[in-house]
Amino acid sequence: MALLTLGVIVAYQRDLPKLEQRLACVQVEHIAGRTCVPESFERLVTLDGVTYEYSIAAGLSPIATSVSDLLDHMAEQVAQTEQIGLTGEPNLEQVLSLKPDLIVGLDINQVTYAQATEIAPTLMFSFDHSGQWKDGFHQFAQALGRHHIAQQVMTDYDSRLADLRRQLDVSSALSPDKDWHSLEISVVRMYPDTISLYLRDSFSGTVLQDVGLSRPPAQDVGADEARMLFDNPIQNRISRELLEEADGDVIFLWTGESTAEATVTAQHEVEELLKDPLWRQLKAVQAGRVYIVPSYWIGSGPIAASAILDDLMTYLVKPS
Repeated sequence: MALLTLGVIVAYQRDLPKLEQRLACVQVEHIAGRTCVPESFERLVTLDGVTYEYSIAAGLSPIATSVSDLLDHMAEQVAQTEQIGLTGEPNLEQVLSLKPDLIVGLDINQVTYAQATEIAPTLMFSFDHSGQWKDGFHQFAQALGRHHIAQQVMTDYDSRLADLRRQLDVSSALSPDKDWHSLEISVVRMYPDTISLYLRDSFSGTVLQDVGLSRPPAQDVGADEARMLFDNPIQNRISRELLEEADGDVIFLWTGESTAEATVTAQHEVEELLKDPLWRQLKAVQAGRVYIVPSYWIGSGPIAASAILDDLMTYLVKPS
Protein backbone atom coordinates (compact mmCIF):
# COMPACT_ATOMS: atom_id res chain seq x y z
CA MET A 1 0.00 0.00 0.00
CA ALA A 2 2.86 2.38 0.85
CA LEU A 3 4.51 1.75 -2.52
CA LEU A 4 1.18 2.24 -4.30
CA THR A 5 0.70 5.56 -2.51
CA LEU A 6 4.23 6.62 -3.46
CA GLY A 7 3.51 5.72 -7.08
CA VAL A 8 0.32 7.77 -7.15
CA ILE A 9 2.06 10.80 -5.65
CA VAL A 10 4.96 10.52 -8.07
CA ALA A 11 2.63 10.08 -11.06
CA TYR A 12 0.85 13.27 -10.04
CA GLN A 13 4.14 15.10 -9.68
CA ARG A 14 5.20 14.07 -13.19
CA ASP A 15 2.41 16.23 -14.56
CA LEU A 16 3.75 19.31 -12.75
CA PRO A 17 6.53 21.57 -14.03
CA LYS A 18 9.76 20.24 -12.58
CA LEU A 19 12.38 22.64 -11.36
CA GLU A 20 15.24 20.44 -12.50
CA GLN A 21 13.96 20.53 -16.08
CA ARG A 22 14.51 24.30 -16.11
CA LEU A 23 18.02 24.07 -14.70
CA ALA A 24 21.30 23.37 -16.47
CA CYS A 25 22.49 19.81 -15.96
CA VAL A 26 25.29 17.49 -17.03
CA GLN A 27 24.69 14.00 -18.42
CA VAL A 28 26.49 11.38 -16.31
CA GLU A 29 26.84 7.67 -17.09
CA HIS A 30 26.67 5.45 -14.00
CA ILE A 31 26.11 1.85 -12.96
CA ALA A 32 22.31 2.07 -13.23
CA GLY A 33 21.97 4.20 -16.36
CA ARG A 34 22.35 7.79 -17.48
CA THR A 35 21.30 10.79 -15.42
CA CYS A 36 21.31 14.54 -16.03
CA VAL A 37 22.86 15.88 -12.85
CA PRO A 38 21.93 19.49 -11.99
CA GLU A 39 24.91 21.80 -12.09
CA SER A 40 23.51 23.37 -8.94
CA PHE A 41 21.72 21.37 -6.25
CA GLU A 42 20.92 22.13 -2.63
CA ARG A 43 18.82 19.22 -1.35
CA LEU A 44 21.06 16.17 -1.68
CA VAL A 45 19.94 12.82 -0.25
CA THR A 46 22.36 9.89 0.16
CA LEU A 47 21.09 6.33 0.38
CA ASP A 48 23.99 4.81 2.34
CA GLY A 49 26.90 5.62 4.62
CA VAL A 50 29.54 5.41 1.90
CA THR A 51 28.05 8.09 -0.36
CA TYR A 52 27.26 10.12 2.77
CA GLU A 53 30.95 10.14 3.72
CA TYR A 54 31.96 10.94 0.13
CA SER A 55 29.53 13.87 0.19
CA ILE A 56 30.83 15.32 3.45
CA ALA A 57 34.43 14.88 2.32
CA ALA A 58 33.60 16.68 -0.94
CA GLY A 59 32.24 19.66 0.96
CA LEU A 60 28.56 18.86 0.48
CA SER A 61 25.82 18.84 3.15
CA PRO A 62 23.24 16.13 2.52
CA ILE A 63 19.83 16.93 3.98
CA ALA A 64 19.14 13.23 4.67
CA THR A 65 20.82 9.84 4.61
CA SER A 66 20.34 6.19 5.39
CA VAL A 67 22.53 5.28 8.35
CA SER A 68 24.40 2.42 9.98
CA ASP A 69 26.38 1.91 13.18
CA LEU A 70 29.57 2.23 11.11
CA LEU A 71 29.33 6.03 10.95
CA ASP A 72 30.51 6.71 14.50
CA HIS A 73 33.46 8.72 13.17
CA MET A 74 30.91 11.11 11.65
CA ALA A 75 28.48 11.24 14.56
CA GLU A 76 28.45 15.03 14.68
CA GLN A 77 27.51 15.36 11.01
CA VAL A 78 24.97 12.51 11.17
CA ALA A 79 23.24 14.17 14.12
CA GLN A 80 22.56 17.18 11.90
CA THR A 81 21.18 15.09 9.01
CA GLU A 82 17.69 13.62 8.76
CA GLN A 83 17.69 9.83 8.86
CA ILE A 84 15.69 7.97 6.21
CA GLY A 85 16.18 4.38 7.38
CA LEU A 86 19.03 1.90 7.49
CA THR A 87 21.66 1.57 4.79
CA GLY A 88 20.14 -0.47 1.97
CA GLU A 89 16.62 0.15 3.24
CA PRO A 90 15.77 3.81 2.52
CA ASN A 91 12.25 5.04 3.18
CA LEU A 92 11.30 6.48 -0.22
CA GLU A 93 8.09 8.03 1.03
CA GLN A 94 10.16 10.04 3.47
CA VAL A 95 12.62 10.91 0.71
CA LEU A 96 9.74 12.15 -1.45
CA SER A 97 8.50 14.41 1.35
CA LEU A 98 11.94 16.05 1.58
CA LYS A 99 11.76 17.23 -2.06
CA PRO A 100 15.40 16.48 -2.94
CA ASP A 101 16.97 17.82 -6.12
CA LEU A 102 19.56 14.98 -6.28
CA ILE A 103 19.74 11.44 -4.87
CA VAL A 104 22.93 9.34 -4.76
CA GLY A 105 23.70 5.82 -3.57
CA LEU A 106 25.72 2.67 -4.09
CA ASP A 107 24.61 -0.12 -6.38
CA ILE A 108 23.25 -2.03 -3.37
CA ASN A 109 20.30 0.37 -3.74
CA GLN A 110 19.57 -0.51 -7.37
CA VAL A 111 16.23 -2.11 -6.44
CA THR A 112 15.03 1.38 -5.48
CA TYR A 113 16.51 3.14 -8.51
CA ALA A 114 13.40 3.24 -10.70
CA GLN A 115 11.30 4.79 -7.94
CA ALA A 116 14.05 7.14 -6.80
CA THR A 117 14.43 8.57 -10.31
CA GLU A 118 10.77 9.56 -10.23
CA ILE A 119 11.49 11.68 -7.17
CA ALA A 120 14.70 13.38 -8.33
CA PRO A 121 17.73 12.78 -10.59
CA THR A 122 19.45 9.71 -9.13
CA LEU A 123 22.99 8.36 -9.43
CA MET A 124 24.17 4.87 -8.45
CA PHE A 125 27.85 4.04 -7.98
CA SER A 126 29.46 0.61 -8.20
CA PHE A 127 31.04 -0.72 -5.02
CA ASP A 128 32.92 -4.01 -5.09
CA HIS A 129 34.81 -3.66 -1.83
CA SER A 130 36.03 -0.98 0.57
CA GLY A 131 39.65 -1.18 -0.57
CA GLN A 132 38.62 0.64 -3.75
CA TRP A 133 37.64 3.74 -1.77
CA LYS A 134 39.96 6.15 -3.61
CA ASP A 135 38.56 5.33 -7.05
CA GLY A 136 35.04 5.43 -5.64
CA PHE A 137 35.56 8.84 -4.07
CA HIS A 138 37.03 10.30 -7.27
CA GLN A 139 34.20 8.88 -9.42
CA PHE A 140 31.63 10.32 -7.03
CA ALA A 141 33.28 13.75 -6.95
CA GLN A 142 33.65 13.83 -10.73
CA ALA A 143 29.98 13.01 -11.25
CA LEU A 144 28.84 15.71 -8.84
CA GLY A 145 31.17 18.41 -10.12
CA ARG A 146 33.44 18.29 -7.07
CA HIS A 147 36.56 16.84 -8.71
CA HIS A 148 38.88 19.68 -7.68
CA ILE A 149 37.74 19.44 -4.07
CA ALA A 150 38.39 15.69 -4.07
CA GLN A 151 41.87 16.29 -5.46
CA GLN A 152 42.61 18.67 -2.60
CA VAL A 153 41.26 16.17 -0.05
CA MET A 154 43.59 13.50 -1.37
CA THR A 155 46.51 15.95 -1.52
CA ASP A 156 45.91 16.66 2.17
CA TYR A 157 45.80 12.90 2.82
CA ASP A 158 49.15 12.47 1.05
CA SER A 159 50.62 15.30 3.16
CA ARG A 160 49.48 13.55 6.33
CA LEU A 161 51.08 10.31 5.12
CA ALA A 162 54.38 12.11 4.54
CA ASP A 163 54.24 13.68 7.99
CA LEU A 164 53.55 10.32 9.65
CA ARG A 165 56.52 8.76 7.83
CA ARG A 166 58.78 11.59 9.00
CA GLN A 167 57.60 11.11 12.56
CA LEU A 168 58.22 7.37 12.36
CA ASP A 169 61.72 7.98 10.99
CA VAL A 170 62.75 9.89 14.09
CA SER A 171 60.55 8.64 16.91
CA SER A 172 59.18 5.15 16.41
CA ALA A 173 57.47 4.07 19.63
CA LEU A 174 58.30 0.43 19.02
CA SER A 175 61.69 -1.20 18.57
CA PRO A 176 64.68 1.11 18.10
CA ASP A 177 66.65 -1.75 16.54
CA LYS A 178 64.03 -2.52 13.88
CA ASP A 179 63.20 -0.36 10.88
CA TRP A 180 59.56 0.74 11.11
CA HIS A 181 58.91 -0.27 7.49
CA SER A 182 59.37 -3.91 8.49
CA LEU A 183 57.01 -3.77 11.46
CA GLU A 184 54.21 -6.25 10.83
CA ILE A 185 50.85 -4.64 11.52
CA SER A 186 48.00 -7.08 12.09
CA VAL A 187 44.39 -5.99 11.62
CA VAL A 188 41.74 -8.13 13.29
CA ARG A 189 37.98 -7.79 13.47
CA MET A 190 35.79 -9.64 15.93
CA TYR A 191 32.39 -10.65 14.61
CA PRO A 192 29.60 -11.99 16.83
CA ASP A 193 30.42 -15.52 15.66
CA THR A 194 34.00 -15.54 14.36
CA ILE A 195 37.37 -13.78 14.01
CA SER A 196 38.45 -12.14 10.77
CA LEU A 197 41.82 -11.00 9.47
CA TYR A 198 41.72 -7.94 7.22
CA LEU A 199 44.00 -8.34 4.24
CA ARG A 200 46.28 -6.14 2.15
CA ASP A 201 43.61 -4.63 -0.11
CA SER A 202 41.02 -4.01 2.59
CA PHE A 203 40.23 -0.40 3.47
CA SER A 204 42.57 -0.32 6.49
CA GLY A 205 45.06 -2.41 4.52
CA THR A 206 45.29 0.25 1.80
CA VAL A 207 46.01 2.93 4.41
CA LEU A 208 48.78 0.78 5.91
CA GLN A 209 50.19 0.28 2.40
CA ASP A 210 50.12 4.02 1.81
CA VAL A 211 52.11 4.61 4.98
CA GLY A 212 54.67 1.95 4.02
CA LEU A 213 54.01 -0.49 6.86
CA SER A 214 54.29 -4.27 6.48
CA ARG A 215 51.72 -6.99 7.16
CA PRO A 216 52.03 -10.48 8.64
CA PRO A 217 52.42 -13.13 5.91
CA ALA A 218 48.93 -14.54 6.49
CA GLN A 219 47.44 -11.08 5.92
CA ASP A 220 49.69 -9.94 3.07
CA VAL A 221 47.28 -11.23 0.45
CA GLY A 222 45.93 -9.13 -2.43
CA ALA A 223 42.28 -8.92 -3.44
CA ASP A 224 42.43 -11.24 -6.46
CA GLU A 225 44.27 -13.99 -4.60
CA ALA A 226 42.06 -13.55 -1.54
CA ARG A 227 38.94 -13.93 -3.64
CA MET A 228 40.25 -17.27 -4.93
CA LEU A 229 41.48 -18.50 -1.54
CA PHE A 230 38.77 -17.19 0.79
CA ASP A 231 35.93 -16.18 -1.55
CA ASN A 232 36.37 -12.66 -0.18
CA PRO A 233 38.72 -9.96 -1.53
CA ILE A 234 39.47 -8.23 1.77
CA GLN A 235 39.19 -10.62 4.70
CA ASN A 236 39.72 -14.16 5.90
CA ARG A 237 37.74 -15.64 8.75
CA ILE A 238 39.71 -17.96 11.01
CA SER A 239 39.08 -20.31 13.90
CA ARG A 240 40.58 -19.88 17.37
CA GLU A 241 43.03 -22.66 16.49
CA LEU A 242 44.59 -20.41 13.83
CA LEU A 243 45.08 -17.38 16.07
CA GLU A 244 48.79 -17.34 15.29
CA GLU A 245 47.81 -15.86 11.90
CA ALA A 246 46.54 -12.81 13.80
CA ASP A 247 49.94 -12.13 15.35
CA GLY A 248 52.30 -9.32 14.42
CA ASP A 249 54.49 -6.67 15.99
CA VAL A 250 51.29 -4.71 16.60
CA ILE A 251 47.65 -5.80 16.53
CA PHE A 252 44.78 -3.42 15.87
CA LEU A 253 41.51 -5.02 16.96
CA TRP A 254 37.96 -3.76 16.48
CA THR A 255 34.31 -4.67 16.21
CA GLY A 256 31.68 -3.05 14.04
CA GLU A 257 28.16 -4.28 13.38
CA SER A 258 25.05 -2.81 11.79
CA THR A 259 22.78 -3.38 14.80
CA ALA A 260 23.19 -2.60 18.49
CA GLU A 261 22.44 -6.22 19.44
CA ALA A 262 25.14 -7.62 17.16
CA THR A 263 27.61 -5.01 18.44
CA VAL A 264 27.02 -6.08 22.06
CA THR A 265 27.54 -9.73 21.10
CA ALA A 266 30.77 -8.91 19.26
CA GLN A 267 32.08 -6.88 22.19
CA HIS A 268 31.41 -9.84 24.47
CA GLU A 269 33.39 -12.03 22.09
CA VAL A 270 36.30 -9.57 22.29
CA GLU A 271 36.30 -9.93 26.07
CA GLU A 272 36.39 -13.71 25.70
CA LEU A 273 39.17 -13.50 23.12
CA LEU A 274 41.37 -11.43 25.42
CA LYS A 275 41.15 -14.23 28.02
CA ASP A 276 41.92 -17.03 25.57
CA PRO A 277 45.26 -18.79 26.36
CA LEU A 278 46.11 -19.01 22.63
CA TRP A 279 45.59 -15.26 22.29
CA ARG A 280 47.78 -14.58 25.32
CA GLN A 281 50.64 -16.46 23.64
CA LEU A 282 50.85 -14.04 20.71
CA LYS A 283 53.99 -11.88 20.69
CA ALA A 284 52.05 -8.63 20.22
CA VAL A 285 49.89 -9.50 23.22
CA GLN A 286 52.90 -10.34 25.37
CA ALA A 287 54.56 -7.08 24.31
CA GLY A 288 51.47 -5.07 25.24
CA ARG A 289 50.96 -3.88 21.67
CA VAL A 290 47.31 -4.72 21.11
CA TYR A 291 45.12 -1.68 20.55
CA ILE A 292 41.33 -1.74 20.38
CA VAL A 293 40.21 0.83 17.84
CA PRO A 294 36.84 2.13 16.53
CA SER A 295 34.87 0.68 13.65
CA TYR A 296 36.12 3.26 11.13
CA TRP A 297 38.93 0.77 10.53
CA ILE A 298 36.45 -0.83 8.15
CA GLY A 299 35.42 2.51 6.71
CA SER A 300 35.35 3.39 3.05
CA GLY A 301 36.20 7.05 2.63
CA PRO A 302 38.80 9.76 3.23
CA ILE A 303 37.40 10.84 6.61
CA ALA A 304 37.79 7.34 8.02
CA ALA A 305 41.23 7.03 6.40
CA SER A 306 42.34 10.21 8.15
CA ALA A 307 41.06 8.81 11.45
CA ILE A 308 43.21 5.70 10.95
CA LEU A 309 46.25 7.94 10.42
CA ASP A 310 45.42 9.58 13.76
CA ASP A 311 45.48 6.15 15.43
CA LEU A 312 48.79 5.22 13.80
CA MET A 313 50.30 8.47 15.00
CA THR A 314 49.00 7.79 18.53
CA TYR A 315 50.15 4.20 18.83
CA LEU A 316 53.28 4.01 16.65
CA VAL A 317 54.98 7.36 17.31
CA LYS A 318 56.53 8.24 20.65
CA PRO A 319 54.99 11.27 22.37
CA SER A 320 57.34 14.26 22.02
